[in-house]
Amino acid sequence: MRNPYDVLGVSRTADEAEIKKAFRKLAKTYHPDRNKNDAQAKDRFAEVNQAYEILGDSKKRAEFDRGAIDAEGKPRFQGFEGFAGAGGGPRGGFSGFDFESMARGRGGAGGAGAGGFGEDIFSQLFGEAFRAGGAGARTTAQKGDDVAAELTVTLDQVASEAKLRLVLPTGREVDVVVPKGVADGQVIRLRGLGHPGRGGGEAGDALLTIRFAADPRFQIEGADLRTSVEVPLEDAVLGGPVRIQTLTGAVEMKIPPMTSSGRTFRLRGKGLPKKDGSTGDLLATLAVMLPETADEDLLDFARKRRSAKATAG
Repeated sequence: MRNPYDVLGVSRTADEAEIKKAFRKLAKTYHPDRNKNDAQAKDRFAEVNQAYEILGDSKKRAEFDRGAIDAEGKPRFQGFEGFAGAGGGPRGGFSGFDFESMARGRGGAGGAGAGGFGEDIFSQLFGEAFRAGGAGARTTAQKGDDVAAELTVTLDQVASEAKLRLVLPTGREVDVVVPKGVADGQVIRLRGLGHPGRGGGEAGDALLTIRFAADPRFQIEGADLRTSVEVPLEDAVLGGPVRIQTLTGAVEMKIPPMTSSGRTFRLRGKGLPKKDGSTGDLLATLAVMLPETADEDLLDFARKRRSAKATAG
């Protein structure tokens, strides 16, 4: 696994926003849905996710920066610095240690007599793992570590509750159905899809953060969507049908005569799905558009209106 900073193409001084921006750009570029015939893109996507799992978590990033974990998030062996062998061996090594004598202690074979080390020093160094690892001892079952991943979805995929293929940081591929009523930034727990357990323990979970991709057509307001609709001047004055884009296709809505710019109409059931099975609404705000080229009749009308107002005032 390469250095996560190199994978995301950011410097070590990059802030959280820069890291997130770089991750989203690369995840979108190498997403399997966009590279169905490119096996290398799939590997690159997994690598990008793994890098963000480290750098997107402030605690893990700090551990990586000081060398406590590697690029895969695994603890690095730091050695036993400060130990020097009885025979003047190099600092940090085991040269000069008489492990057999330490194990026997001064109180006899297998004992820990007065002044002896016995098993206690190993227990202090290695903790419970040493005591549990003795002959006949059973290893304590431990649950595997959780993994973090992100899934970027379009509003159309949210509306249709689409099934998407996701590559987890572990390299495992799974199919994920976009949950009904999911919100941007919501974290979903996929049980048993994390790292394997130890000693027969259950696997960890995958914590999946859902991100909504930006959509130039709509702004998100909970389960409702907001959009702007351009309306020619003549239709705003005389009224008539207006074509409006929704997540399920274009629809026609009739506006009344003399509709002002900025007026908002509610199209019920044309928003995003809710958890209770209902659907949000689409709020369409009209923007009245003047002709692109000068219209003499329109200009003459406007001059007469201005003159009439000036006379009346």
